[in-house]
Amino acid sequence: MASKKRQEKPLNSLFAGAVAGAVEGFATYPTEFVKTQAQFAVASGSGPPGPITIIKDTLARHGVRGLYAGCSALVAGNAVKAGVRFLSYDSIKLAVADKNTGQLSLPRSIAAGFLAGLCEGAFAVTPSEAIKTRLIEDGKRPRDQRQYKGLISGSAAIIRNEGLAGIYKGLGPTMMRQGANSAVRLTTYSSLRTLATKDGRKPGGVETFGMGAVAGIVTVYATMPFDVVKTRMQSESASQYKGAFDCVATMLRQEGVRRFWKGTTPRLTRLILSGGIVFTVYEAILDSMAVIEGKAKEVAPAVVKSS
Repeated sequence: MASKKRQEKPLNSLFAGAVAGAVEGFATYPTEFVKTQAQFAVASGSGPPGPITIIKDTLARHGVRGLYAGCSALVAGNAVKAGVRFLSYDSIKLAVADKNTGQLSLPRSIAAGFLAGLCEGAFAVTPSEAIKTRLIEDGKRPRDQRQYKGLISGSAAIIRNEGLAGIYKGLGPTMMRQGANSAVRLTTYSSLRTLATKDGRKPGGVETFGMGAVAGIVTVYATMPFDVVKTRMQSESASQYKGAFDCVATMLRQEGVRRFWKGTTPRLTRLILSGGIVFTVYEAILDSMAVIEGKAKEVAPAVVKSS
């Protein structure tokens, strides 16, 4: 993630990642909404609607707010998820990096990213996305037939009716998706950043955004099947499957291999923006915190002398 000269402190990684995740989640949420709706349509046996059709229908029925159904769950979860991801990755990276150069080999970078993804999948992503998926599904119903009023009441209702298992549906597929996501995304970004900083220069904001966007593109095509299976296993119709492997087998048999990449376009849009936003905000916050800490160190001796 970072150049050799900057060693991220755990709390800095956690804070910068959480803020970056919250900003990214809110900014890109409509694309996540469209992707999930497209996957629901296929799961229910309907013809797959295009992104424009979904947006038009949602705006006509529910207005702009309809595109943000379930947003609060994703933004909150995204903040925790990104915080855990960067904290885990930076901590693991420091532990396994070469002692002399401070750099990671490609296999170690992939392993660090995968482990970081497993952590975020277990502690943040599965609960938040399970709730988000249910809120989006509920939002499709007429207003007087909806079960959940929002994030807090919806979460409470799901836990009350189904127990903790209700917000941990799809744990296995989600952990695998996040492990694969982080392994690909963080390794791609780290590799690009290493190339960009090999002469000692610091990448600008536009360059950082571009590297994050490229990392997002690679991640989408490499991990889309995990995302589709995860959505199926967290939907209200998940009971038709015996488990994740049965879901995969049933989809292959009934819908063909192409269905594993359904929703690629909106997810591609989201992860291009997501990668650019989250890495740009993350790096900017870390740089700001480094400046603040540097000034604090300069002020401290002056305060001691004057006292």
